[in-house]
Amino acid sequence: MSSTLHSHSERTQAAAGGLTLFAAVMMMVVGFVDVFRGIMGIVHDPVFVHTPDYVFKFSLAGWGWIHLLLGIAALMVGVGLFKVSLWARILGVVVAALLLLVNFLSIPYYPLWSIVAIALCAFVIWGLCVVRTDDSTRA
Repeated sequence: MSSTLHSHSERTQAAAGGLTLFAAVMMMVVGFVDVFRGIMGIVHDPVFVHTPDYVFKFSLAGWGWIHLLLGIAALMVGVGLFKVSLWARILGVVVAALLLLVNFLSIPYYPLWSIVAIALCAFVIWGLCVVRTDDSTRA
């Protein structure tokens, strides 16, 4: 019985480590792309769609700064996730949720990437929320 519990614990830890690594990589990808998207918005790249009658009206540079700052935060949290620390997991969920919300609000400006980023952020949140440490599986 002890060896069965021990092998189950090892498999659980391996799965948890894999999901955290997955979330860290996805967080880094979203962070890098949002940094570039922020820079594109700040310099008014013509790739963005102009939407004059949008309810959440910010200037394109305003959206650019928001994406740039959240992208930098995502990169920093992504680095922290490689250490599999609890603070990085909590901050990862918060930053991914903020990125998800910001990408939802900026769908009219850049629809395709916004939808892709929403999906990536949802996977990050899922990956960070299903991870259980060894202590919580024994309860």
